[in-house]
Amino acid sequence: MTSDDERRLLRHTVATLAYRAGKVLRDFPPELAERRVAPATRTPLELLGHLGDLADWAAGLARGDPTWRAGPPAPWQAARLRFFDGLGALDAELARGAPQSRPLPKIFQGPIADALTHVGQLALLRGMLGAPLRPESYGRADIAVGQVGLDQPPPRAEFDGDASRPAR
Repeated sequence: MTSDDERRLLRHTVATLAYRAGKVLRDFPPELAERRVAPATRTPLELLGHLGDLADWAAGLARGDPTWRAGPPAPWQAARLRFFDGLGALDAELARGAPQSRPLPKIFQGPIADALTHVGQLALLRGMLGAPLRPESYGRADIAVGQVGLDQPPPRAEFDGDASRPAR
């Protein structure tokens, strides 16, 4: 795989992260943002703040700056914007070629993989807190390289039920 191939794949992964996060964060009930389901778990707002930290760290890695910086706590809307702005900064660095960046697989295995995990946690918390998402065939989603902002396309192939369970 060439570095151009790696860059294209990482940019598509960042767009996938943006799409999935956009679905989870769209219409997120504000009254659930600071709910904690167990003493040792993060709240949705804390997870969203961490997602912003991860996006900023990934953009820094792409610029050649490996420094981790935890951002200050912020209200829901500001934290959401920070996360998507961070994805935009990362995508812009990747689109430029960023010759000073960390190896692209390291950017994936660190902040991007962690962010995908936390988006899944937010989806799970939504369901636990009474605001579940409909399942979707993500292979049919309108995901495009460079489409990493807050405004994501609507779902194309949602369904009801659980596709993991055998039909009866």
